[in-house]
Amino acid sequence: MAQTQATATTATRRMVMGVVGDGAVKVLLGAAFVVGANQIGHLLGVPIWLMVGSGVALLIGGGTEIGYVRSRPMRTYTRLMVAYDSGWVLAALAGVLVAWRGSDGGGEVWVGYQTAAPLALAVFLVAACSERAASAS
Repeated sequence: MAQTQATATTATRRMVMGVVGDGAVKVLLGAAFVVGANQIGHLLGVPIWLMVGSGVALLIGGGTEIGYVRSRPMRTYTRLMVAYDSGWVLAALAGVLVAWRGSDGGGEVWVGYQTAAPLALAVFLVAACSERAASAS
């Protein structure tokens, strides 16, 4: 029994560390997008305003993810992270396909996803908190 509890505690701790790491990557990417908006935007063919907006969205999404890590079930985080990362892969593939076909919009597809998805993630995390609080009372 004690072995099972220790294993469960270790697994939970690892999951929490994974969520914090995922949020930290979003925060670092967001900071890089804001600070390097001109250079990164030029490389990706994306306007500076979109790079800055995406950076701010990533900062919000990553910060929310880290901030709510102790108030959400790991199952909620796992589902949201799988959905986010699946969308990221699809957006990256779509961006590559658009660029491969000769269009300049490939970077905009990928950065556009990086603008919308972190905000959606933050909304879902906050909504899950509100829903959980309402069901507890």
